Amino acid sequence: MTVQISQRTLEDLGFSEVLRALTQRCRTEPGRERVLARPFHDTEEEVTEALALVDEARFLSQQQFSLPLGGVTDLRTAVGHAEKGGILEPRQLIDAAQLLFAFARTREALDERKENVPRLVEISRRLPFLEAMARRIDQCFEPDGEISDRASPELKEARDRARGLHRRIKIRLDELLHDEAFIPKLRENYYTLRNGRYVVPVVSNYRSEVDGIVHNASQTGQTLFMEPQAMVGLGNDLAIAQSEVAEEERRVLQELSQLVGRESTRILEGLEAVAELDEVEAIAILSADLDATTPTFVGVTELNLRGLRHPRLVLKGTEVISNDVTLTGGARALVVSGPNAGGKTVTLTGVGLCALMLRAGLPVPVAEGSRMPLYRSVHSTVGDAQDLTQGLSTFSAHVTLLRDILAAVGENSLVLIDEIAADTDPREGAAIAIAVLEELLGKGAYSLVTTHLEELKALAHMDPRFLNARVGFDSKRMAPTYRLQMGAAGQSSAIDMAARVGLPSRVCERARELSLNAGGPLTKALAAAEDDRRKLYEELEKARLAAKEAESLRAELEKQKVAFERERKGRMMQFNEDVHAAADHAAQEVRDLLTKLRSEQSEKALSEARMQLQQRADEAQKRAAAAKAELFQVEAPGPANLKVGAWVHHSGLGRDVEILELTDGQAVVSAGGALKMRVPTSELSGSRTRKPQQAKFPERQKGEAALKRAASAAPAQVEATNFRCDVRGMRADDALSELEAFLDQGMRKGEEAALIIHGHGTGALKQAIRDHLAASPYIRMFRPGDSHEGGDGVTVVALRG
Repeated sequence: MTVQISQRTLEDLGFSEVLRALTQRCRTEPGRERVLARPFHDTEEEVTEALALVDEARFLSQQQFSLPLGGVTDLRTAVGHAEKGGILEPRQLIDAAQLLFAFARTREALDERKENVPRLVEISRRLPFLEAMARRIDQCFEPDGEISDRASPELKEARDRARGLHRRIKIRLDELLHDEAFIPKLRENYYTLRNGRYVVPVVSNYRSEVDGIVHNASQTGQTLFMEPQAMVGLGNDLAIAQSEVAEEERRVLQELSQLVGRESTRILEGLEAVAELDEVEAIAILSADLDATTPTFVGVTELNLRGLRHPRLVLKGTEVISNDVTLTGGARALVVSGPNAGGKTVTLTGVGLCALMLRAGLPVPVAEGSRMPLYRSVHSTVGDAQDLTQGLSTFSAHVTLLRDILAAVGENSLVLIDEIAADTDPREGAAIAIAVLEELLGKGAYSLVTTHLEELKALAHMDPRFLNARVGFDSKRMAPTYRLQMGAAGQSSAIDMAARVGLPSRVCERARELSLNAGGPLTKALAAAEDDRRKLYEELEKARLAAKEAESLRAELEKQKVAFERERKGRMMQFNEDVHAAADHAAQEVRDLLTKLRSEQSEKALSEARMQLQQRADEAQKRAAAAKAELFQVEAPGPANLKVGAWVHHSGLGRDVEILELTDGQAVVSAGGALKMRVPTSELSGSRTRKPQQAKFPERQKGEAALKRAASAAPAQVEATNFRCDVRGMRADDALSELEAFLDQGMRKGEEAALIIHGHGTGALKQAIRDHLAASPYIRMFRPGDSHEGGDGVTVVALRG
């Protein structure tokens, strides 16, 4: 069974905005392309599997884990070029190495979590393990993208030869520029390069006196850039050496490109797997941003969306009022009525967009416990359907769409119609609307429609397949509430809305007089029924609020009871410990006195001993009485002293706070420092402790402390340097030994900074080096390299002076 979603429906419901939000959360171009081509799944099994993948990705996100896809670049074109034998640019080869490293990191990271994310691990199995090739490519380039001398022995030899010729030519030129007989013939005392040859600026008048080859001239012709004849032979040798370097560099690039070309099929398969992983992670991030859940859909035939929030409104970051939308108990058509701009269309498109998202395997912004069928097709007509190109009026175009929908729907289709059969005579429009809805229900479809037609609102009272719902209108504020109430029809409140937007009051009053007599018996009966329903609903809301407040108070009292019992038990334990200590002390004193009595023989000494024993007994009794009194002072919190500056106990924080402001039933309190909060006065009780001691000049002390913290946390800037250590390709232990000797040498030489080149690789060597630097006594601070220094493949350090 193929899902049928028309392009008009996708545009009406704004499904492209959801896909656009997904692409913004992707990190790779292949992932973004995959999102834009995301299909609607045909079967429950496919939807279940897609959502299970998302659940695994959300699990990783909740564990603060992100897939290690850093460095992934879209290399499909470059890989295809290499497959055909083309030579890749250095930047493309470096990107290829980073891509292969990302493959390895992603496989390893998911494999470590395979028990919790088996489906993601299965996708990662398609990532090729080509880390050896990645290391080979990575070692052939410097951090700035230049081909390294390590790329091949022949390249190093050719470059050494070229560097030697450069030095020889510069030495000869320096000697020539210090020749007293040659200096007057120069425009300025320097040498430069023209067309790859070393030249000096000679005054044109001395052209015949200088033996050499002219390679260029100034715009005025007064200066000739000449290669002295003595340099020509060395210049030719240098040109040959440089051509050998260029040829060897081309050979290295060709060799590396062939490596990529040979593995092109596996690399492209890996990019597809990365795109799938990137797409799933983006869906997990979007689901968290929407606070979305997965409604039950397997075998479901009734609609019950709890706390529905329109996905597009949530994405815009606006405040969204959640609503429950249900079609249960045999009802298959929901008729939504109420004032204009009250949220009818939002409800309609919100349900439709959630239906599309679920079919695409995306969680939807509803509360737990929601249920939604997997609709076979979704059809909509939202907004003005006028088509001037075909000469159709708004009503004619609307009826044309209804005709097309009736021809396409079938069992388990969802039809969304905004303002059905409007823009014509209300009686005939209502008749057409009822006939269309009956035809849709007869074909087994589900329908959600918005309307102002009274005849449609009456259907729910006569046909159990129809259910009313209305969006609220606050007559006091003269504004819609955007809350959906199931089971009730709503008034259009057109006159109230007209008054709100500024229609003259006399016009509005006259309209109300006319409307009182305009409706027939059905309209008046519906109005009376709705008025009774409104009163009952208001009473029910009051009862719900009272029950909610009572439950909140009960929970608060329970919390205070638990805290009181905990404190009482603590005091009891302390009391027992104090009594035990006092008893031990008293027993020791008695033993001491008895020892003294046995050693004394006089009546006077015995009398004094008896007096001391009596004194000790009296003191022990007083201490016990005081401890007992303190113990039983622990009782339920007393009433709070509600005034500004008073200290009270806040049950939620479990600590004493100071009252800063008081308003009706609310208080702004401070819990010390900068922490301030507004709380209900019902959460405050009598203080348990004394008022805390305030430091003198607290603001001044806080300011000084903040300045000290800022000064200590602001390290000096570390600049790059030519003093560098290259440890790429080494094992971690060998690299750290090399680094330690390098830093020791730098300290002895008085170096202020150094550059450590470790490359990207898997990141293990980089992390080991930075952990070592963090504990090294040589290092004042360090940072990753900037883009012109080699990026994250190098670390710039500052040495201690």
